[in-house]
Amino acid sequence: MPSPSTTLSTHVLDAALGRPAAGLDLTLALEDGSTTQARTDDDGRASLGEVPAGVHRLSFATGRWFAGQDRATFHPEVVVAFTVTAGEHHHVAVLLSPFAYTTYKGS
Repeated sequence: MPSPSTTLSTHVLDAALGRPAAGLDLTLALEDGSTTQARTDDDGRASLGEVPAGVHRLSFATGRWFAGQDRATFHPEVVVAFTVTAGEHHHVAVLLSPFAYTTYKGS
């Protein structure tokens, strides 16, 4: 039986407005130093495909995103470091507002 793939996705919600954070640029930095660029879709989601096990980082370009809406923000970037376990799907969820954010491991 083949081993399950190790995949990664993210979902960002604009908690202040109660809607998805569509069009938010992000960067996945793998433990080996390689990076992948992505952008959230209309539902605030991005699939980053298969990833190796290890400690990785997702960086969300929140400053540019808020500026594009003529909104101020305290956090020009949100960086979430997390550990990927082989053979599991990993989902990084972010609840975002102009002056705070929360993140958790989703499903």
